[in-house]
Amino acid sequence: MKPVFTCLYYLENPEYCIMEIKRTDLTEDADISEIFRWLILDKKTKQIQSLTFRSMDSSGEVQERFFEQGYLKFNDQSATYIEKFNSAQHQLDNHVPAILPTQIQDIVTAYLLS
Repeated sequence: MKPVFTCLYYLENPEYCIMEIKRTDLTEDADISEIFRWLILDKKTKQIQSLTFRSMDSSGEVQERFFEQGYLKFNDQSATYIEKFNSAQHQLDNHVPAILPTQIQDIVTAYLLS
């Protein structure tokens, strides 16, 4: 079976994975917000939440993404995700290249196809 997505960014700590994916199973006329998605996976519960993308910024080595649910700042090595209203901060490692472990690929695939 052909994969339904490719991973563009893969950020991880012991509790969470945050990833940007590109859907490869959608038609050409699909909305760009459906093709490119940011997801956060709670490793303990195996629950995925889709992050609602608002805007981005890039300055040299630092990337920033603004979501309805929070803010993500990352470089080639590490990342910080701050939940909305500063309710929690998460330090993550940036995996380059963005290759997901098989178990996480399977969880994301099941989420996308449900």
